[in-house]
Amino acid sequence: MTSTQAGSSLQLAPLRSVNDFLLESARFQLPNFQDFEKWGNRVVKNLLYYQTNYMLMSGAVFLLIGLIHPYKVILGMMVIMALLYVFVKFFAAEARRTMGAASSQQQPNKWAVLGGVLGCCYLLLFMFDAVLIVMLAVLLPFSLTFVHASLRLRNIKNKITNTIEVVGVKQSPMGQFLEAMGLMPDAF
Repeated sequence: MTSTQAGSSLQLAPLRSVNDFLLESARFQLPNFQDFEKWGNRVVKNLLYYQTNYMLMSGAVFLLIGLIHPYKVILGMMVIMALLYVFVKFFAAEARRTMGAASSQQQPNKWAVLGGVLGCCYLLLFMFDAVLIVMLAVLLPFSLTFVHASLRLRNIKNKITNTIEVVGVKQSPMGQFLEAMGLMPDAF
């Protein structure tokens, strides 16, 4: 699969079999918690090798939680987006006011700001269960991905594939994300 974004082509890594990802051929072991470099290397290599599986797993977990609590997921997403919108608008207006031309702009009414903050807090508390369900639907896939990438031992096929795909890895979404975070390994 190839998608073009701003002149660069992103290629998804192939989907690994369920047998390789979770079942019979998969081997799991606790990482050595004393050697963070080796543990981090294992996580990065597994993130690159199983990235399409992780993406599908994340979508399936979010969809499953959305099917179990559809109303709360929709409400929670609306509350989170509304709060983000209000805070972005507030901080953008505050940044414009501090950047200059403060004397030409009218100062916001302090009671209106207080009412807006109290209204946002009330909305957040009133819909807290819906917000928590959305946060669970977003953070659970990250946790599952990290646990799998930490526990999954690399096999020969994984090592050979990572070595062969060294050029194509940077063209994948996970490769670009890890490179932007400065976590891309130098040698496979």
